[in-house]
Amino acid sequence: MGLTTSAAEAVSAHHAAAQPGLMAAGLVLRHGPATLAGLNLTVPPGQITALLGTAGSGKTALLAILAGFRRAHGSVCLDGRPIDRTPPHRRGFGVVQQPDTLFARLSLADNVAVPLRLRRVARAARSRLVAEALDLMGIDTASGRLLPDAADAGLRARVMLARALVFGPRVLLLDEPFEGHDGPARLGLIAALRRAQTLLGATTLVATRHGADALAVADRIAVLRGGVIEQTGTPAELWDRPGNACVAGLLGESNRLPGVVEATEDGIALVRLACGPLVEATPVEAPPVEASPVETVHPETTVGGTNPGRSLQRGDRCVLSVRPDRIAIAGVPAAEMGETALDATLVDVQFSGDSLRLVLLIGSGAELVVRRPAAAGLRGLAIGRSAALAWQPSHASAFHEA
Repeated sequence: MGLTTSAAEAVSAHHAAAQPGLMAAGLVLRHGPATLAGLNLTVPPGQITALLGTAGSGKTALLAILAGFRRAHGSVCLDGRPIDRTPPHRRGFGVVQQPDTLFARLSLADNVAVPLRLRRVARAARSRLVAEALDLMGIDTASGRLLPDAADAGLRARVMLARALVFGPRVLLLDEPFEGHDGPARLGLIAALRRAQTLLGATTLVATRHGADALAVADRIAVLRGGVIEQTGTPAELWDRPGNACVAGLLGESNRLPGVVEATEDGIALVRLACGPLVEATPVEAPPVEASPVETVHPETTVGGTNPGRSLQRGDRCVLSVRPDRIAIAGVPAAEMGETALDATLVDVQFSGDSLRLVLLIGSGAELVVRRPAAAGLRGLAIGRSAALAWQPSHASAFHEA
């Protein structure tokens, strides 16, 4: 598949396949800090899946196994066919590793051409494909003539991506491709990868330890923790319905408030927070200890792990998690906002460009963060004055206490 293939043709070709893209089953690896404990993962065809995990969680080791650079117990299949014994150069995957390097004595364009030379692509076709790959990654002809030492980190990162995709691979495996880039350069790199994936329709796995990157780049997110895939789902699903407090924290800022369950009814838990107020949340069931590494937690998402295998019940200690952007706030008494609203006191306002980060105290003094668009302004809110807070039960999650 070349770079000139239309997005519609690429996506159609992938979805026509009966098998679900790239699959890993029962991967076990015990070597130093990189430990996999029966890991199962499906990377759907024609989509970008983000592999999200902390540093040292095994992301790099997993990508190396999928690429064929490293061996492990278990199996890897592509479109239903085992590829465990297929050498890396015959898998035809586009790969960006960490750390990755460019050939110092070759121009950036010639570095991009290396995979084509190895595949003995004719010179005319090679020149066309390199030009298309550079253009796709936003690299002009003059920049393509530079040597790596003359290019900044952002340009070198784009070249590595161009080199990985120049031959139109069916699968892209990218290890921390945005690392070391901030602000506009990082966002530009993410946008360039999204455009390239749309054109190629490649089955893409992007490893990252940054929740913001996973949310921005991916069609689906798989959270790696403790050697297993802990939860998978779309960015929106994992943002609003994380399977546990760890997943919630990996994806971005989240208020975490300890409490005790006073009652559960119709899928809603009444939680008495340690700081005093009684609030509502959605209880999250933990999978049983003896379960396989992948268990259903929501109709759209899956979660794995080793938490207690029962629903939250009256008297259980729990942690309530609610995103700052899911909390409504108004400069009025709680009674005027509704019966589930909480009284609060605004103690700090932080401006971050497109949003305001509001810090409030509730109950006996627990801190709660609320985020609202900067364009909305404070609208009657002021530091030191009272305010009212409220959230929908579906936007707050109650987890078993770790």
